[in-house]
This record gives sequence, structure tokens and C-alpha cells, in this order.
Amino acid sequence: MSADRDEVPAELVRLWRLPAPASGLGRPAALDTERVVRTGVELADRDGLPGATLPRIAKELGVSPMSLYRHVGSKDELLVLMRDLALGSPPDTATAAGTAAGTAAEKWRAGLRQWAVAQRLVNHHHPWLPRLPIAGPPTGPHEIAWMEAGLGALSGTELDWAAKVGSLTLLSGYVRHASLLVQEHAQGRSGTGLSQEEAERAYARSLARLITPERFPQVALLLSSGTFEAAPDGAYDDPVSDHDFVFGLECVLDGIAVAVDRARTATGPRPTP
Repeated sequence: MSADRDEVPAELVRLWRLPAPASGLGRPAALDTERVVRTGVELADRDGLPGATLPRIAKELGVSPMSLYRHVGSKDELLVLMRDLALGSPPDTATAAGTAAGTAAEKWRAGLRQWAVAQRLVNHHHPWLPRLPIAGPPTGPHEIAWMEAGLGALSGTELDWAAKVGSLTLLSGYVRHASLLVQEHAQGRSGTGLSQEEAERAYARSLARLITPERFPQVALLLSSGTFEAAPDGAYDDPVSDHDFVFGLECVLDGIAVAVDRARTATGPRPTP
């Protein structure tokens, strides 16, 4: 990082893992920010977000809670650090776009699709991640890397910078919502022993006894269509291939495609190199 070390706020020093100045007090400390945050992520993966508290982390590491404040400024900062670490590195959207066959539109779309699917998988492996509050724009190195990958996928379009950022915000918001919805459905089924497919079938059969075409003509047609009976067992096991996620993702990409086409029409075609 080229900025003077003294000009970087302490929380960003920790977030970017910038080297701490030598203390002159002998051997380096056994504890560091990376170890504290990684332990927090492991606890959240195992016990959920409420389990990743500073006292729990201290107990896991065998240190006093106060000793953690040398490496993490607060609980809010801990969550920011955990988010960035859990995100990890983004996919290579430039390669995905470059290897996609077809038009320029199909290339940027392939890159953004890979970007969204990768986020969905991260949320699947770290279910607490989409539950974190969004405190502001991306600041951590992994968050910035994801932004870079998303912007890279859109680099061949005529969208202006605001539209590119808006597209990524829309897409990541959809993935976050889809991840939370799956979790909430699972929580709603807890104790029933039913899979998502079984719950949908039970839902349709129960409502069919109450819905009449005279009062709810469209819902009656929906229930009689067999839509809720159609999903085979295991259809929702893969977090990135179930129909609901894929359908919504393609709808969002369709909307971005309209913006891309509008921008291309407004600016004219790019000259052929």
C-alpha cells in the first residue's frame, strides 16, 4: 500500500493486515489479528453468529478477552474482519467471460453469472455471512477483489461507472436475499422432518382444500397445475442449481442486459480494434 502508514486508520491497518511497527519488546506476540479473526469465523461456522463473541474467541484461544483488543478494536470491527476473511478470493470472471462463446452480451453475462454463483456458494458455506449488517461500501482486500472481479466482467460494456456499481449492488443483493430465504425456509421446516420438496407438496395439498376458483381463480389454476408437485426429491440440495435461484438470477441479468443495451445505443458501437 502506497499511503503513509500513519495516515491509515487503525481498523484499516488490521483489515488489510499491514505490518505493525516493531515494538522493541523482544519476540513477536503469539497472537495476531489473523488468528483472532479466523477463530471467529470457525466459531460462527460451527455455532452461528451469536457464538462468535470476543469472550468465546478468547476462551477458544486460551487468552484473556482484554488481550484481544490489541488485535480487534471492537465487536463491530470483528464482524467486518470476519466478513472479509470469509469472503475469500473471487472467481476469475475475466476468464469466464473470455471463454464464453457467442456475443459480447453473452460474455459479460457469463462473467456476472459466475460472480453471483460464487457468492451464493460462499453464503452456503458460511450461513451467517448474509446475516451480517451492511455497514458501508467495500473496504477490505477481499471485498475490493470481488468488486474488481465484478467490474471486470462489465468492462466490455458501455455502462458508466455508476451503472456498473449499481448492477453489482443489485446482483449481490439478490444473492444475499436468496441465501437468507433458503435459511428461513429451513428454519420454518425445523421439527417437521420435511424436505423443501415435501413441504411444497404438503402446502399445495393443504391449500387445495381451501382455495376455490370463484374466490381465487389464479391461485386455483396454480395449485391445479402440478407446479408444487413437480420438483423431484433433492431438487433443492444444490444451492446454485435449484430452479428458484437460477430463475431469479437470470431475471436480474435480463434487467442488467436492458441497461447494457440502452447504454450501447446511447454511445454507439465501439470501434473494431
